[in-house]
Amino acid sequence: MNTGPNGGPAARPSSAAAGSAVRPSSAAAELAARSSSAAVEPTARPSSASDGCVAWPSSASPAGTVPADGSVVSAESAHPQPAVAPPARQSAAAAPPARPLPAVVASERPAGLPQPAVAPPEPPAGVPQPVVTAEGALPAEPYDVVIVGAGVVGSAIARALARHPGLRVALVEAQDDVGQGTSKANTAILHTGFDAVPGSLEARLVREGGRQLAAYAAESGIPVEPVGALLVAWDEGQLAALPALAAKAVRNGYQDARPLDPEELYTREPHLGPGALGALHVPGESIVCPWTTTLAYATQAVRHGVHLHLNTRVEKADRPGGLHRLTTGRGTLYAHRLVNAAGLHADTLDRRLGHDDFTVTPRRGQLIVFDKFARALVHHILLPVPTALGKGVLVAPTVYGNVLLGPTAEDLRDKHATGSTADGLAALREKGARVLPRLLDEEVTAVYAGLRAATEHDDYRITAHAEQGLVTVGGIRSTGLTASLAIADHVTALLADTGLDLGPARDLEPVHMPNLGEAFPRPYQRPELIAQDPEYGTLVCHCERVSRGEIRDALTSTLPPRGLDGLRRRTRARSGRCQGFYCGATVRALFEESRA
Repeated sequence: MNTGPNGGPAARPSSAAAGSAVRPSSAAAELAARSSSAAVEPTARPSSASDGCVAWPSSASPAGTVPADGSVVSAESAHPQPAVAPPARQSAAAAPPARPLPAVVASERPAGLPQPAVAPPEPPAGVPQPVVTAEGALPAEPYDVVIVGAGVVGSAIARALARHPGLRVALVEAQDDVGQGTSKANTAILHTGFDAVPGSLEARLVREGGRQLAAYAAESGIPVEPVGALLVAWDEGQLAALPALAAKAVRNGYQDARPLDPEELYTREPHLGPGALGALHVPGESIVCPWTTTLAYATQAVRHGVHLHLNTRVEKADRPGGLHRLTTGRGTLYAHRLVNAAGLHADTLDRRLGHDDFTVTPRRGQLIVFDKFARALVHHILLPVPTALGKGVLVAPTVYGNVLLGPTAEDLRDKHATGSTADGLAALREKGARVLPRLLDEEVTAVYAGLRAATEHDDYRITAHAEQGLVTVGGIRSTGLTASLAIADHVTALLADTGLDLGPARDLEPVHMPNLGEAFPRPYQRPELIAQDPEYGTLVCHCERVSRGEIRDALTSTLPPRGLDGLRRRTRARSGRCQGFYCGATVRALFEESRA
């Protein structure tokens, strides 16, 4: 998430030096005081984990681990800090099992970084070492397929093509990391497709992709919470529209939507603003981690032979002699087949290749992120009745334990206008005051804005140009995260229709991503993991409970971050209420040490 420091962090204790990793005592006290409201779990821990809680070690642990009293050791001192569990949506009895140990892959590790407790996995049999470049000359040999754009859709396509070991595939990204565009700044909802245009390509791919992504997330450790959604009607016209939305859901293959009267609505959401007349309940809607999803796709693709070229902006494209030639800031790439998954710039690349099928209008969505204390106020994704501009302003929990308010829907010309505005944020607060009045009493952690690739069409623009060996993937709006795996399968089939010989297919070795979700055990809550490697019990970012071990794993992974924002998306370090005020210096030092 493209968060910034312009939120309202909690008060800072005067004794803490800037950049230290000391936990803010005022925040800890407030967490403890509010634990009775189910915003956080109680500090006391049971002696066994049979009920889904964490069982802490019964004897003293070394410095840097979790001692017997349940405290967590700071990365900056050996003084125990109070162990305060993060907000949790699920009861202890319903808590999911612990995620698998995050996989760490690196051929070499910086000498100064702590080593992991387990050896990194070997690449799949017959697969060379991962190829990830961000500078220098590009390969001269033509690729079978080049995919332009390493967002969630482009990365999913690369992963799908990695199933065919006979293909030589490259994933090309203009920026210095995967998922740097629209993919990093969305509302992170795993959709059912209940309100898509019936019979559209988007409706089919969202329906299929939602099932695929739910299964993939369970396999890969991507946090998903099936919280459900409520489309709330605030006037008679909106109430009258709900039966048609329910019927539309049935036409889209979703049978579980049902109306709620005001009594049941307020029973489910007691903090909802006054005056709601009813709602449509869509229990299949979920929240998901968008950062980990894109990273998982790209990691799996690279581990299975796809070349990833970062900082490789396509400046010119043509096809002399039947071979695609991409002129980039790092040199020239050649490809027999080309996939245009360039997101906001897909129309520009399409026109360079002689097509004028759609125009991307960047639609800015500004959002406000509220502190974790707000999490107890909302139990579902709260949606307005949708309009032609989109699903409207929602209030939704996140898998990280925060609450989102937004987005706006502002059609712009500038494809780089990701700044927030005073008017936009004021409009969000006005709408939020009606939906969830108490939300505005909570602290703001951050604000951010993303751009969606809106077009003049009400469907995805996925087109094969067989005579050019080209597949264009354009107009992928906010549902692209949900549909990504189905889009990848669809594009793979279109490439085959252009004459590409896919060759034999194979199963991909699973990836096990680090868990960033609050509803699942985090490393600092797993005594067996800390016993194996004490670095998982040494907290660096206290707001988000990010351990030194997690930062190390990110910095030595298959796709390590090339900046502090990339590290934030991989670990949540510096994403909390202080926005890096306390841990920033330590996090930066670890990052710079890894690149030395």
